[in-house]
Amino acid sequence: MIRLLLRLSILCLCLVGLAVGGVSAGPAMALTNEQNLVAEVWRIVNRAYVDETFNHQNWWFTRQRALERSLANRADTYQAIQDMLAGLEDPYTRLLPPAQYRSLQTSTAGELTGVGLQISKDEHPGWLRVIAPIEGSPAEQAGIQPQDMVLEIDGTATTDLTLDEAAARMRGRQGTTVTLQLRRPDEATARQVSLTRDVITLNPVVAALKTTPAGQRVGYLRLSQFNGNAVEKLAGAIRELADQGAEGYLLDLRNNPGGLLQAGIEIARLWLPQGTIVYTVNRQGILDSFEAFGQAITDAPLVVLVNEGTASASEILAGALQDNGRANLVGSITFGKGLIQSLFDLSDGAGLAVTVAKYETPSHHDINKLGITPDRIVATVPLNRDTVATEADPQYQAALEMLSQAATVVASAP
Repeated sequence: MIRLLLRLSILCLCLVGLAVGGVSAGPAMALTNEQNLVAEVWRIVNRAYVDETFNHQNWWFTRQRALERSLANRADTYQAIQDMLAGLEDPYTRLLPPAQYRSLQTSTAGELTGVGLQISKDEHPGWLRVIAPIEGSPAEQAGIQPQDMVLEIDGTATTDLTLDEAAARMRGRQGTTVTLQLRRPDEATARQVSLTRDVITLNPVVAALKTTPAGQRVGYLRLSQFNGNAVEKLAGAIRELADQGAEGYLLDLRNNPGGLLQAGIEIARLWLPQGTIVYTVNRQGILDSFEAFGQAITDAPLVVLVNEGTASASEILAGALQDNGRANLVGSITFGKGLIQSLFDLSDGAGLAVTVAKYETPSHHDINKLGITPDRIVATVPLNRDTVATEADPQYQAALEMLSQAATVVASAP
């Protein structure tokens, strides 16, 4: 069984979720061990990749060229695989060597060591772009913001690195340092930032009961990622806030880079009693869908906060709630990642992430590279841990105002 994932490269997280189930290597056909690994990767991509043109290249010839290379050791083999995958021009389809793959799997346990940057890679010119810093991380404390570009890591240009190579360079032992060259989109000059690696604890849910100036009790829920325990933690927090008398809810998905597809679907079901959550589209253009059914935890008014760092599974959840009329969105246009990856175990302990499908919101919006437009747009401002969800947070204040209006409508309904 292969678990579907929605993935934006995350420093220290690399890929949020676990893969289970391997792929048979098939008959050897007189190939060496190194050639067999290349052929194994080729077969997985050949069977699963979302684009059956393989970026308009002859995928069989690509296999032959890779197998004709001199593969003296595993490093040569990994390089051949990476070169083979590079032709797809898809940063999300990539090889995860064993150490990176183990790090990925460990990340779902909720504790990481690194600087705490969630990153993606621009197709052109190939810089790294910050999705968001993890709350409480060295990156956040240094003032790194969403959409910042990472130009160099310890003097190496990020255009020369894959996502996972970049993540590996930023990981390391607690107490060691890494120097990043950064540039903000609205600035012409770059700056150097030195970060000290640390242990980062990932608690996916922050919950608090807040009271508006008008006396309305609001359940505030901030969800930072869609990992293996996000559904349980969020469901428990909603119930606790309901017991405390919450009359409405603010779900904060800002700077949430996504994670497990199934977690996003199950969290949508916490809020939706019925309706389509998301459509997926495979390489043959065949639509499948995930539906809400049963009883939602609450039908109280809901407003969702989003921004440029809201991506992947977060966008699925936000799109499902918006298109089904369950919630209004407040904030800025989301990141725009409408692709789904699966993880495959390889026979040598490495992993392979492959883009296997695209997704559309319930209203059949393809948001890839476009994002989701909120019902009320409010510009993002720099915030830190102490100013999120306070009077200094204009998106939060706008969401409170919208929630108060929704509660008034509910209260006045016959």
